[in-house]
Amino acid sequence: MLKKFFLNALSSFIGAWVAIVILGGVALTVGIGLIAKMGSNLSSQSQVTKDSILKINLQGEIEEISQPVDFDYTSLLTGGIEKRRSLAELTSAISEAAENKNIRAIYLKCNSIAASPATLNAIRNSLIAFKESGKPIIAYGDALSMGDYYIATVADKLYMNPGGSVGLKGLGGATPFFKGLFDKLGVEFQVVKVGTYKSAVEPYIHTEMSVPARAQLDTLYGNMWDYILDGICAQRSELSREKIDTLINDDFIFLQTGKYAEEAGLIDKVVYERSMDSIIAAIINKDVKKLNFVNPSLLVSQEVMMTGINPKKQIAVVYASGEILDGGGESTINYEKYVPLIVSLAKDDNVKGMVLRVNSPGGSVFGSEQIGEALDFFQSQGKPLAVSMGDYAASGGYWISCRADRIFADPLTVTGSIGIFGLIPNVEGLTKKLGVNFEFVSTNPGASFPTLFKPLDAKQLAGMQVMVENGYDQFVSRVAKGRKMSEAKVRRIGEGRVWDAVTALRIGLVDELGGLQEAIDWVAENLKLENYGIGRYPRYENSVWDFLPDLVNMKSGIEIQKIIGKEVSPELTAIIVRVLQRKPVQAKMPEFSFVM
Repeated sequence: MLKKFFLNALSSFIGAWVAIVILGGVALTVGIGLIAKMGSNLSSQSQVTKDSILKINLQGEIEEISQPVDFDYTSLLTGGIEKRRSLAELTSAISEAAENKNIRAIYLKCNSIAASPATLNAIRNSLIAFKESGKPIIAYGDALSMGDYYIATVADKLYMNPGGSVGLKGLGGATPFFKGLFDKLGVEFQVVKVGTYKSAVEPYIHTEMSVPARAQLDTLYGNMWDYILDGICAQRSELSREKIDTLINDDFIFLQTGKYAEEAGLIDKVVYERSMDSIIAAIINKDVKKLNFVNPSLLVSQEVMMTGINPKKQIAVVYASGEILDGGGESTINYEKYVPLIVSLAKDDNVKGMVLRVNSPGGSVFGSEQIGEALDFFQSQGKPLAVSMGDYAASGGYWISCRADRIFADPLTVTGSIGIFGLIPNVEGLTKKLGVNFEFVSTNPGASFPTLFKPLDAKQLAGMQVMVENGYDQFVSRVAKGRKMSEAKVRRIGEGRVWDAVTALRIGLVDELGGLQEAIDWVAENLKLENYGIGRYPRYENSVWDFLPDLVNMKSGIEIQKIIGKEVSPELTAIIVRVLQRKPVQAKMPEFSFVM
């Protein structure tokens, strides 16, 4: 028996290593192919020569800053690895294009950009600043999504394919509700929370949105839509807010032809894409055969780095993007990584100040508190801290922001959501479906508290409520101290409610409307720094082995998939597993998405 055990163990060990070696060989082969392909692309890539045109492809998702590619088996073996565009690269390229004498114009190729309103607005504002150079912006799309159109309205000339349409529909969003699915699984959620508007728990305990949750989103979307309409009308003199609303509500403009959009003043002219080179050549007075298009990556790489910079004068820009987790990968905010980073920057004599770029809906209360305390330590060293808010800086994202010396937010940032909740799953029904029963033996009633495998009793729920209320008190106190307002006022504007940044400015949650560059400029001015450098953190290192830990969760996902049935996608299964793995107590904003 013992011999058989060792033989099985040895065969499993050898099998695992054979699999790793084979996988490594495949990865190496694919990697060599990718490198060879990159090399051939680089050799034929355009250079930034005189009269070049910066071509920006508005397509796909936009992330805050370039991060390592998330590899998986399918994408690696099929060649489907995609490098997302980053907001930092796009805005840097646009800024460089304004100053670079070799760039004559910007060409926006609209192709269904996928980004939240604040990211779209940041790109748009960069383009508006570019126009001060006197160089033209030309835009074209086979069709124009809401996001495409919002950005493209800054163009001097806006063209669209005759067969296309302008996807103006208004601003909306969707919140998924999972209660029915979890009922099917045999999982129920026990909730403790503070805040009338703290609706992040609703998708797990209700099948539809509560009245307070709907009311706050109505206000949020309405304020943001007003800002977007004002921005469009400021750039398209033929349009008014009333006209746009009529085109959306009565004419269903997104179903109309390109010619209809032209006659309505939404675009300048309908043309086929093959005509665009000639149009661009005529605008910049250049032979069409000599047009030279360059992409943002190439233009940014041409910038002279650290010229005239004193390396002992650095402003650190720390990107805190994603959900705040106790642990987690590159696309999350893991306090175990961020706390040592912030502390090291605080102790680095070359780092004079910091801008924390926050793009987070929140998450773990414990992780938020750890990062917040590290930022307090940074400030205690006499170094100024500014916060630049991206798409979201809410709940835990606001927790880590609120004590900054200056808070900047994009007008379309979603912030606030000052509140805390506890979400404790009870998977007793699920385990019974799996044929598993748990029996508890303990010296004290709370020895197994909290547990996933039986419901909490009234006394235990009351204890959880006290803990959550204590956490909320800590949150309120932190905001009150950071924003220099009374705790009573914080509680009035808290209650878990999310706010658009324009309103947040009025009620004191932010100091100024502006982007990342404005925050950097403020720190430099505060320190009276000249010839300073910018250090961007964290510094990411990627490896083809990064995806191997994902194998750990495969078995649990497969078992749940069997219970749910084939009609539920693997993506939804992954959401279920992620929800069940979350820490019980969270400072997280409601889950909803923007449709633009």
